Amino acid sequence: MNTQPVIMSQPQVVVVQHQSPQWQTDLLDCFSDCGVCLCGTFCFLCLGCQVASDMDECCLCGPTMAMRSVYRTKYGIPGSLLGDYFAVFCCPHCSLCQLKRDINKRKDMGIF
Repeated sequence: MNTQPVIMSQPQVVVVQHQSPQWQTDLLDCFSDCGVCLCGTFCFLCLGCQVASDMDECCLCGPTMAMRSVYRTKYGIPGSLLGDYFAVFCCPHCSLCQLKRDINKRKDMGIF
């Protein structure tokens, strides 16, 4: 007598809500993490590579508008492509530092 196991429950779809649908720090909030600020000021390309590495992207993508837009979309942060463009165009260092600070804070909260 060969009995088949009876399935008692079906697989469910689980929707994970991100806890913080906004930037963790403001664009000009450089002093909240001086290490990131110094790295962004004196070694901009290194910080861009760190951001790209955190997001599993090409090193050259880190300081771009596209990376900021992808990150913002992934975490449901309100904004627009035009806003991303102006943030990166007008203040690339601040924009990249904000992105890295946000990644670090989300890692600390366990939601990155």
